[in-house]
Amino acid sequence: MELSGKTALITGASSGMGVAIAEILAAAGMNLAITARRAELLDMVAATARAHGVEVLAKPVDVADREAAFAFTQSTVDRFGKVDVLVNNAGTNSAPRTTADISPDDWDRVIQVNLTGAFNFAHALIPPMRKADGGLIINIASLAALIPSGMAGSAYSASKAGMRALTININDEEWRNHIRATAIHPGETDTPILDLREEVPSSKERARMVQPEDIAAAVLFVAQMPPRSKINELLITPTHRRI
Repeated sequence: MELSGKTALITGASSGMGVAIAEILAAAGMNLAITARRAELLDMVAATARAHGVEVLAKPVDVADREAAFAFTQSTVDRFGKVDVLVNNAGTNSAPRTTADISPDDWDRVIQVNLTGAFNFAHALIPPMRKADGGLIINIASLAALIPSGMAGSAYSASKAGMRALTININDEEWRNHIRATAIHPGETDTPILDLREEVPSSKERARMVQPEDIAAAVLFVAQMPPRSKINELLITPTHRRI
């Protein structure tokens, strides 16, 4: 599918995978609506995207703030007419992260950002996607959605499993409206969230992991699929691990 002139909304666009996704979609000619919590980093991403000759709407938003999320999606539709691709990429984790040790506040925050944030934007954009007779929702979930682990933590694993379920439900509910949803499940990926681990990986270990640009390439691949085809899930893991 030709992407030039179409619009993508990307959450968590100020670092890691979000930056790489914004770059690759802008290079493909897509106008962008990007959001994250850190305004100064978001402005840098917007400037890089605009260098590709596309329009960019950038605004700091906490994805867990439903009112702010709805307002940003409305601003995006008002500016660009519609959103063709939503990329729910915003995510966080906690330290500590075991069920016994995670604080209730940290549990709530991880669920609110990872799962409720994805719901907020999908919920806001499905009606205008119906009106436009189609759209694509890409949820950046995790290997932890398929294989929960202590390394990922209970809240993170639960939130990403929820994102996977949300993706499946959207496809079950919206196929008649030509709305498609894909869950991308990265394994270990070299992003800033790794700094929250009890044992932070070394630079050598990070180099062997999946890189943000690998996930961005997967997003581009999914976005370019013709509307007749739907990719339900993609699992992407480092080659040096069995899974």
